[in-house]
Amino acid sequence: MAAPSIPARPRFPARRGAVARLGAFLLLAGAPALAREPIIPPSELPGLGPADPRRPVDATAMPWAALGRVQTELGTRCTGTLVGPRTVLTAAHCLVAPRSGEWVRPTSVHFLLGYRQGAWKGEGRGVSFVTGPGFDPRTRSPASADWALVTLAAPLPAAPSLSLLPEDSPPGTPLLLGGYQQDRPEVLMADSACRVLGPARYEGRLVLVHDCAGTRGASGAPLLARRAEGGWGVAAIAVAVARSQAQGIAVPAAFLRQALERPGG
Repeated sequence: MAAPSIPARPRFPARRGAVARLGAFLLLAGAPALAREPIIPPSELPGLGPADPRRPVDATAMPWAALGRVQTELGTRCTGTLVGPRTVLTAAHCLVAPRSGEWVRPTSVHFLLGYRQGAWKGEGRGVSFVTGPGFDPRTRSPASADWALVTLAAPLPAAPSLSLLPEDSPPGTPLLLGGYQQDRPEVLMADSACRVLGPARYEGRLVLVHDCAGTRGASGAPLLARRAEGGWGVAAIAVAVARSQAQGIAVPAAFLRQALERPGG
């Protein structure tokens, strides 16, 4: 079934037609952490487009208080969400060794809850993880399976968490996207005025397309939407961004939930 055409939001008119160019999307995984925040020209920040709506947010206030930095002992850095006392949701490609293309050891994965400028509210080390069915660490595809659940060695005491939304978010649903990004890796930066554009086919499978601004390092960050009963839930997981526009693709939370319910999931 063909996906409907997807309009861009008026705030970024240059984004029109990006869904037809899904081949130009890049993985969002971050480079190794730097001692200082790098100065990077806007032209080298995929996923932002001509304007940058991102702003620093308070990592101690919900829904941001459930987010943290996911990093491995090989230097990769991404964003993750606590979805249970000892369960972190992130992108699968964040757990791939940069040089070998093999999975990292689970014990090399660290989650730093509420990270900000070298300090954090809680820390956990991975003991195991599961990834989307069929995800190949060497090709880092398909994008629709680019998710991972990391189990920590112990629960993080009194740590807040977020849950997955049970249904797909329709086009036009308001979203928030925050993460530890390439140009500001020491603080949580967020676009709080973006939305779902709709479904599209990428690598032959359905993914969710959004117009939230975010660059490398935001892999695994949650796309947050309001729950019908109030509060925030995870609508999708950010996995890739466009080269020259503020658009991205994500794994819908409803699909992830279905995958986990399958035998062996």
